[in-house]
Amino acid sequence: MKKILVSVAPVGAGDKLINPRAIARDVYDCYKNGACMVHLHCRDLNGRLTPDLSLLDETIQYIRQDSDIIIEISTGGVSNLTIEERCQTCYPKWVETNSLNVGSVNLGTAVYQNPIADVEYCVSKIKENNKIPDIEVFELGMINTARQLDDKFHFSRPILFALVFGHGGEMPATVPALDHMMTALNENFPNPNDTIWGYTQAHREDWEMVKIALDKGASAVRVGFEDSDMIPGKHCDTNAEIIADVVDVIKSKGMMPMTPSEARAMLGLPQLK
Repeated sequence: MKKILVSVAPVGAGDKLINPRAIARDVYDCYKNGACMVHLHCRDLNGRLTPDLSLLDETIQYIRQDSDIIIEISTGGVSNLTIEERCQTCYPKWVETNSLNVGSVNLGTAVYQNPIADVEYCVSKIKENNKIPDIEVFELGMINTARQLDDKFHFSRPILFALVFGHGGEMPATVPALDHMMTALNENFPNPNDTIWGYTQAHREDWEMVKIALDKGASAVRVGFEDSDMIPGKHCDTNAEIIADVVDVIKSKGMMPMTPSEARAMLGLPQLK
């Protein structure tokens, strides 16, 4: 039976109040419902991206009191931070994976800037600190860039890709767009053992494209308030509701969610002691 890595991104990009205890409680409920990874950004109390890790560190300590969920911290997000500031999240020992953004793209009315010199700096810090990159891809050309980065930096196998759809200005959440992404991934990384890919959809209102991605071979799914607070026909009050619903979708496909231990084994991460 195929196992799926279910990641939760619990904090909405527009959230104006960051409460570490409340986030940790929601993450624990997501963990109980089948999430094995949590994706977070480093934010201040008002939700702004910051290089100050203190509030994030507090949040992680609360999360770690109750679960062994995998900790993934972003190195990105639309902001005025320098790449050195963005990469502060590569250093803490409690970080297991870092999301890696490999190119610039329009996201709604904003421009998400990732010039190649910044990207290479970020890759170097991820590798120096023995983290696993989760390569976020918003456009086809970014997959080619990821291959060029692999040629230079030699990512550990398997390489984890998050194929992201649905933001204004990037690849739409459609079957042809997903097919194009998969074709580009297979062309650039022809050895199927070299890559694992997951599906993420901004502004998602239902599970139709998630179901299609699972049918087409996705090994990971990321959901949560950062991308959408919806399940079909309903806005959710907690991320745990979303996780419960997507796990039902996964089970309907004859698959099961991974445990954190299983996901660590798949990604080559050390098991927690």
